[in-house]
Amino acid sequence: MAYAYSELLAAAQQWAAGAAAAGRLSAEQVALLQNLEPAAAAALFNAETCRDGTPLIVAFMGGTGVGKSSLLNRLAGQAIARAGIERPTSREVTLYHHSSLGVDKLPEGLPLDSIKISRHDDERNSHIVWIDMPDFDSVELGNQRLVLEWLPHIDVLLYVVSPERYRDNKAWQLLLAEGAKHAWLFVMNQWDRGLPVQYDDFRQQLAKAGFADPLIFRTSCSEPHGDEFGLLLEQLRQLSGRHNVAQLERRNQQLRRRRLQQTLQHLADGLGGRDFQALQANLDAQWQQAETQLQTGLAWAMQQLAKFWADNLGDKAEIALWDAWAQNRLDDMLDELVLQAAQAGLPTKPLKAALQNIREQAGNTLAAQTELAGRRAMLHPGNGAQRFLLKLTAAAETVLPLAAMGAVGYQVFSGYYHSTAEHSAYLGTDFAVHSVLLIGLSWLIPFFLHKKIQPSLYKAGLKGLRQGLQHALAAVFAEIKQVLVSEQQRNEALRAELQALVARCAAEPETAIDKQSLLGRVLLADAG
Repeated sequence: MAYAYSELLAAAQQWAAGAAAAGRLSAEQVALLQNLEPAAAAALFNAETCRDGTPLIVAFMGGTGVGKSSLLNRLAGQAIARAGIERPTSREVTLYHHSSLGVDKLPEGLPLDSIKISRHDDERNSHIVWIDMPDFDSVELGNQRLVLEWLPHIDVLLYVVSPERYRDNKAWQLLLAEGAKHAWLFVMNQWDRGLPVQYDDFRQQLAKAGFADPLIFRTSCSEPHGDEFGLLLEQLRQLSGRHNVAQLERRNQQLRRRRLQQTLQHLADGLGGRDFQALQANLDAQWQQAETQLQTGLAWAMQQLAKFWADNLGDKAEIALWDAWAQNRLDDMLDELVLQAAQAGLPTKPLKAALQNIREQAGNTLAAQTELAGRRAMLHPGNGAQRFLLKLTAAAETVLPLAAMGAVGYQVFSGYYHSTAEHSAYLGTDFAVHSVLLIGLSWLIPFFLHKKIQPSLYKAGLKGLRQGLQHALAAVFAEIKQVLVSEQQRNEALRAELQALVARCAAEPETAIDKQSLLGRVLLADAG
């Protein structure tokens, strides 16, 4: 499916605006798309007013004093453009067109106060619009700006030189910069003062610029008889034919679409070159150091809190587990991460926004999770073996004394029975002492063991606090890593959107122009 250039450019600029608003694209990157030419030459005219097809837009361009305005006046047969000594101070663009064409609504951005419009009724030139441009090499910066504002609307540039000034640098640099965007015809005006060697040298300069067989016309407004002005008009009339104008318009669309494609691919390559993996590695190293410092720095607070809980069960502690020092350490680590992202060319605005929630919530979350783990540890102090022995000794405190009392009771009953039947003496004092000792020891030993193996609430609370802090820090680290992963995924999604736009730019095959045709001769050899 083929897409219009204006549609592609609007989609690309809309994408760039969204990415910039999210902080994922810099102003310089957005400017690459904003500075692309938005219009073609045909945009000067409303299609409804061009019943016989879009006209050819031809502009006279060159340095000061080469006779551009004189050529336009010669074409019109009257003085419609300022010439002579007035020209260096002129800031006007003279528009000369057939009366059947309407240019009442010019594109936005063109300075209307700098446009002079003249009309003619010459049917031979009805499909050509002539534009006399200010001197590009003028000291007036406004003149250069005016030329650049009009260039996107031009089909053919008549590059006018004189025998003395065909090597002027400023206009030549513009030719090299704009060469591929327009068709070019070259006029060596004031030829009555020229030499063949100058003409040949000019042709060689054009060959170096990329014009294999340039069309160069020698004219003289002071001595017009026998010059090539008529041939120039004839060539322009041929170029203004519907087929040539359509080919030029299609080529301009292709060139703009190609430049847009290259710009989008450049942006996509930039997004693809963002090294999130290096930032992840930096985070791992920073976090390891920060975690060690936090665990060391908060050790005293955890010890005090565990001691308070052990001594004051049920009371509320006023000890702050997460203090300003800990928060500052976390903030410093996150700030360093953002700084490294900026140095690596990664977007920092969305990264800062995503990390801000972690900054604000980490302290409360870490303190709450750490204290919760400490309280849970105090509910079940000790390890599994300790808890089993505690239950065992607790049961022994009851079972062993009862067993001893049972054994003593049995001996008392048995002794009493035998003493009655055999009329023997009672068990005696030794038995009583031993029985008391047996019963006492059966309770005292498990009671002593139970007390000795009782786990310390302080140690249990401290161990729980340490484990809770470790788990809470691991959770915060996982959140930070997830932020980086999300940023990388969003960056990849933006790049995928760009690649889709690049594919749309390349959807329409380019049409080649015959190099031997008239249109092929006025285009750069390597411009296609």
